Amino acid sequence: MNQKITRRASLSGAIAMAAASMLLLAGCSTPAPTPSAVSAPPSAATELIAELGFDGKSAKDVITELDTLPVAERSSELMASIRPEALTLRDAANREATLPMPANEFYVSVAPYVSQTHECHFHSLTTCLGELANQEVEVTVTNDATGEVLIKEALHTYDNGFLGLWLPRGIDATLTLNQGGKSATQVLSTKNADDPTCVTTTQLS
Repeated sequence: MNQKITRRASLSGAIAMAAASMLLLAGCSTPAPTPSAVSAPPSAATELIAELGFDGKSAKDVITELDTLPVAERSSELMASIRPEALTLRDAANREATLPMPANEFYVSVAPYVSQTHECHFHSLTTCLGELANQEVEVTVTNDATGEVLIKEALHTYDNGFLGLWLPRGIDATLTLNQGGKSATQVLSTKNADDPTCVTTTQLS
């Protein structure tokens, strides 16, 4: 009898762990625009942005607000996806509006990890989840062409497990992370229209 209970408990634990893994792996799933999505005309887009509570805010303002929001407070009715040139907002009715990204800045959201990660290319501000939430990491970013150190400071990952980095456009850069005796190096690019805004391949080891 005890063996049955033990086996049952082990199976339940395995199922729970698998479910948690699937949640994390699916956390950055950002659907691309579909034919059913309605791109609102300028006046309707402005109205939608106001309805979402972002009236008068820039893409940078909205990104900062959403990426730093506690996970428990994130809306399940809003999708917010960062492309190099624009922030796309989509509501529960599948209406879309976009905000232009800053002309001279590129946003890269990095999820450092130790043991578990997932695929991601364009960062979703409402669904992306990384492994290391609310942890301090030493961050250095260097411009590969000039050697200029763009960032060198201790940053905390957000509640979603990501670090948000605003970098100059048009560069290749090297990101170095250090935490608790572990380190990682990652090449970043802000040159192209399809460069990733979501980096989940930086493993601390």
